Amino acid sequence: MKISGIFTAIVIGVVIGVPGRLVIPGRQRIGIWWTILVGIVAALAGTAIAGAFNVADTKGIAWIELAIQIGLTALGVVGVERFTGRR
Repeated sequence: MKISGIFTAIVIGVVIGVPGRLVIPGRQRIGIWWTILVGIVAALAGTAIAGAFNVADTKGIAWIELAIQIGLTALGVVGVERFTGRR
């Protein structure tokens, strides 16, 4: 993964935190900073996974890569909520 890919994954990670939370039913009791952090980690992991399956390098928007990242964000939000959720 090149440095431009890492920077792009971080920016996308900040943005995909919201859709990652929206795909989970109910209210999530974690803060916005946790959501952003989970989004960044999920974006980096999703980029690596998409690269491993050769679906990252497409012309235009890499929809499969984006779907992987949002899915990982949703899983991450659920995981973080279970461990650190506000009561």
